[in-house]
Amino acid sequence: MTVSIPYSTTQFASLEQALKHYFGYDSFRPGQRQIIEYTLHDRDLLVIMPTGGGKSLCFQLPALLKEGVMIVVSPLIALMQDQVQALQNNGIPATLLNSSIGFGESQSRQAAILDRKIKLVYVAPERLLSESFLGFMDQVKARVGISAFAIDEAHCVSEWGHDFRPEYRQLQRLRQRYQNDDRVIPILALTATATERVRHDILGQLELQDPHVHVASFNRPNLYYEVRPKGSQKQAYVELFQQVQQTQGAGIIYCLSRKRVDEVTARLQQDGISALPYHAGLSDAVRRENQDKFIRDDARVMVATVAFGMGINKPDVRFVIHYDLPRNIEGYYQESGRAGRDGEPSRCTLFYGAGDIKTVEFLIAQKVDPASGEPLEEEQRIATQQLRRVINYAEATECRRTIQLGYFGEDFPGNCGTCDNCCHPKPIEDWTLEAQKFLSCVARFAQRDQRFGLNHTIDVLRGSKNDRVLKNGHDKLSTYGIGKDRSAEQWRLLGRSLIHQRLLDETSDGYSMLQLNDLSWDILRKQRSVMVAIDPVKPGDVLAPSKVDAAEVEALYDRLQKLRKHLADEQSVPPYVVFPNSSLRSMATAQPQTLAQFAKISGVGSRKLAQYSEPFITEIRAFRTERGLPLQTETGTVPQATPSTAPPTRASETQLQTLALYQEGLEPADIAERRNFRLGTIMSHLAELLELGYPIDLDDLVPLDRQDKIMHAINTVGPDALGSIREHLGEMYGYDEIRLVRSRWRRETA
Repeated sequence: MTVSIPYSTTQFASLEQALKHYFGYDSFRPGQRQIIEYTLHDRDLLVIMPTGGGKSLCFQLPALLKEGVMIVVSPLIALMQDQVQALQNNGIPATLLNSSIGFGESQSRQAAILDRKIKLVYVAPERLLSESFLGFMDQVKARVGISAFAIDEAHCVSEWGHDFRPEYRQLQRLRQRYQNDDRVIPILALTATATERVRHDILGQLELQDPHVHVASFNRPNLYYEVRPKGSQKQAYVELFQQVQQTQGAGIIYCLSRKRVDEVTARLQQDGISALPYHAGLSDAVRRENQDKFIRDDARVMVATVAFGMGINKPDVRFVIHYDLPRNIEGYYQESGRAGRDGEPSRCTLFYGAGDIKTVEFLIAQKVDPASGEPLEEEQRIATQQLRRVINYAEATECRRTIQLGYFGEDFPGNCGTCDNCCHPKPIEDWTLEAQKFLSCVARFAQRDQRFGLNHTIDVLRGSKNDRVLKNGHDKLSTYGIGKDRSAEQWRLLGRSLIHQRLLDETSDGYSMLQLNDLSWDILRKQRSVMVAIDPVKPGDVLAPSKVDAAEVEALYDRLQKLRKHLADEQSVPPYVVFPNSSLRSMATAQPQTLAQFAKISGVGSRKLAQYSEPFITEIRAFRTERGLPLQTETGTVPQATPSTAPPTRASETQLQTLALYQEGLEPADIAERRNFRLGTIMSHLAELLELGYPIDLDDLVPLDRQDKIMHAINTVGPDALGSIREHLGEMYGYDEIRLVRSRWRRETA
């Protein structure tokens, strides 16, 4: 579609008049006018403007007022089509060039560009940087002129962004190719979400020169944010269905996998909801058709993976539900921000269940180099840190907006009135003294030019005797053991709260190290108090230091379960034959350390006392030793345990340290953080331990159906070459899970 329009600002008395002429708006939104003025003066720009803030107009209007053609780089065909169609509907000459159009049509559109009939050209980065297209660009520059390059969704440039795309890294070639002319063609980088680190990465990667940086407020006051506990799939679906049923208007439901998308869509359709699926497993035609139906209100609900929504201009989405855990805060902010772009009240719900964490960790483990098949360890580390922040957000008791906006470097006082934590606030307590203890511990690390994460700081405060504390000499610090009066979970709650309130910093390099800031020192100088929202005590929770720590009970219970499984496997009996779960729960709570105490556990008769008391008491005592808890003997209490028994000779010391943390119930990603190792190293430890016969529960690490397929592949191509096994399986399988299953195969066939 081509329309003749003036190319000069001279016909308009003001920018407002041009805005009204082309787009029908009477006034600009905050920040738009200044950005447009800089664009008209050929300045490089970085524009961070939330979804619904009107960032597209910041390059579309200047494109109509400047000489030449504006080249818009966009990552998705659907995004291009949506924006081009909207422009054409406004009578604005825009076109796109991508793989969805044939050769003849592409030639026709290129001819229209050279004939000055087009003002905005949308193109994917891969096509833009091809030699043939760069040659065409040279023709455009010579005959028509290029007014600017607009890099939409610019966060894709950064590996620290939530949707990193390697091809975006190559866009710096635009500056290198066009910077030696009399007029340097300006570059406009635009995105809805970017942390400070991502912003710096964008500026450097695109080589922006003296850019104007505009960062709008990330606050969307019309959105209500809530996190709901995710129980069983059946229960979660009932809650989801009720919300869809009770909410008027259109909605988006995000799921992690294609399979979950199809399952939820089918159930909603069976329950009378007009819902459609959207994921990469569908053909381009079906995805486009479903998207069009949703935009035209022919379908009320879109159930989708995160592939859906970028740049989709549907202003009246009334709810966005994350049925599964999002991978990072930036992605969640942008996806949930597709609700209420018209400014009307809308609801954003996140279902949070611990089971989803393993799913995301599995997806992270699949980040491998396509050429070598080796893990991309830095990307895995970054993704693991991003996941940890999502978990912190989901479990937080503070204002959701304070956490979200703080993540992007924006201060917010809390009490927003439109999130679950503000509308249903938890009790507030003064934890200034505890905060001083916590921050003092971080300060002691800094005095030694050391930095550590949340878990290690808690270990020092609670007087742990684990290997990392002792090796670093942190048992000699003045803050060692000063926090024994609080549970590990309470300290974790405080640490998260300090970070969320920006009273403490956390590095964004993938390692999540703690750093003091100016507000931290205000607390240490007794110039600022710290208030923390506390979850009400639930039945069975015990928070007093003299009683059992609920988090420790769970950690010991998991270890006892693994011990029971190991003993049951040795005897070829089901685990419940050794002890039922109720007996293990009693052991984890009472923590018996003598024969007399063990005999009092429900389910322990004389035979089981003789048969099982030694391994279970040994496990319980080992657990208490590692936690720095006092031990008891038949004659009395020993103040502090001493490590006993040398490690088995078949496993290395470092492997046994990983085993100890695994038996505490830590996930591999948490073990990697605790030990400051790469995730791939920890997975290798677990695989080697499994092969050596140590109690590693493969079912806990690799789903059964995937184990079966990997076993079949090993039997088909042999166990020696991991690359051959993966090639047989396909790219959906990762090296870590293959290595683990191969370890079981080797153990069973030895």
